[in-house]
Amino acid sequence: MRKHQNSPVKNKHLQFSKIKMKPRACIRFKCALTNTILDILRQRPGWVEVKEEGEWDFYWCDVSWLRENFDHTYMDEHVRICHFRNHYELTRKNYIVKNLKRFRKQIEREAGKLEATKCDFFPKTFEMPSEYHLFVEEFRKNPGITWIMKPVARSQGRGIFLFRKLKDVIDWRKVRHVLSLLAPPEFFGKDGVRTDDQKDETQVENYVAQCYIENPYLIGGRKFDLRVYVLVMSYIPLKAWLYRDGFARFSNTRFTLNSIDDHYVHLTNVAVQKTAPDYDPEKGCKWMIQRFRQYLTAKHGAEQVETLFAEMDNIFIKSLQSVQKVIISDKHCFELYGYDILIDQDLKPWLLEVNASPSLTASSQEDCELKCRLLKDTLHVVDMEGRLTGKEKRVGGFDLMWNDGPVSRAEGNVDTPVNGSFMANTCLGYNNDRKKQLKQLFKLLHTQQKV
Repeated sequence: MRKHQNSPVKNKHLQFSKIKMKPRACIRFKCALTNTILDILRQRPGWVEVKEEGEWDFYWCDVSWLRENFDHTYMDEHVRICHFRNHYELTRKNYIVKNLKRFRKQIEREAGKLEATKCDFFPKTFEMPSEYHLFVEEFRKNPGITWIMKPVARSQGRGIFLFRKLKDVIDWRKVRHVLSLLAPPEFFGKDGVRTDDQKDETQVENYVAQCYIENPYLIGGRKFDLRVYVLVMSYIPLKAWLYRDGFARFSNTRFTLNSIDDHYVHLTNVAVQKTAPDYDPEKGCKWMIQRFRQYLTAKHGAEQVETLFAEMDNIFIKSLQSVQKVIISDKHCFELYGYDILIDQDLKPWLLEVNASPSLTASSQEDCELKCRLLKDTLHVVDMEGRLTGKEKRVGGFDLMWNDGPVSRAEGNVDTPVNGSFMANTCLGYNNDRKKQLKQLFKLLHTQQKV
């Protein structure tokens, strides 16, 4: 990889390369993070870490590098980086709403209203303050319900609050406006200009008001959401993989709508929950998704659980399709998304948000093992070594969910029956026997290469 200040990225709008990568004995990598991914990269056979100015083949970059350098970096055919250029079309809370609304209208025009209802998995949301008057109109139609205000580009629960009174939003607008005018010197960089994060702190524009799900499914009286991982290798054509592992993140306090100001009740982010006075770091606040699936199956039966997980598959695919035409599908890019899903009491899944940089820091031993498996298998699918044929439907814990169309589980590697003749090739929450699968996969590939 060579960096040229005036050279655009080669073949930026070309389709994902279907040509098998040539095997490479040595992979030079850079990593902008210092958590689990750096450990995994350093342990990978044949991979060598390069310093700041060294040439690299693979870069696990942060989004700030992407924003500043992507358009001025020439990349050889084999080079890979871990983000798409405008990933924010899916991961910023205001953009995903815009894209989903547009996509729903398109489906309604092309396939009818019934088909369009398959996009009704996102709570009613308004960008603030640009859609303030639309929000007020909706607010007055349903007085007394709870709303949640979220900054569009922040994470870990920062800046979020719940409200039921219009006065709270009016007061918020006034305060945010004053803050933006009277920000102290520390809000500014050395050159007197605010950074993007500092702008998020002070600008009124970067929020959404979203209808709060007042009837979440509770386990032990506590609210939770699901973190699920989707790996996208290409947008044109769309090629996406779903990981078998994930987890449920629980609040530390029993759910109630009587105290909407208590973040320990309503926000399941680990960054929030670990600050609770009675938080136990040994136990944490997570369930593996396999345990969650078993719990639901025991309580509601396999058929209802299959329906729920199929509806989650629909969320993953429809959300990706909603940005397919606006994401710059560069063959050098891939993206590991962290989806946050909330289940309500009717076993309906709701999409809360999509994360372009899901946390790779482990909060427990079990969490560490999950993320190590996830990252190792991500690198297997990205396949810098050039070992795969491109026809695989499973690699480790990843199952190919979409390949320019739905992927069928034709060979049937799960015992649970699925209604209908088509079985989707997704196994979220099933046993992740990745070591056995990888051993068989690479043994088969080695045999084919010899032949």
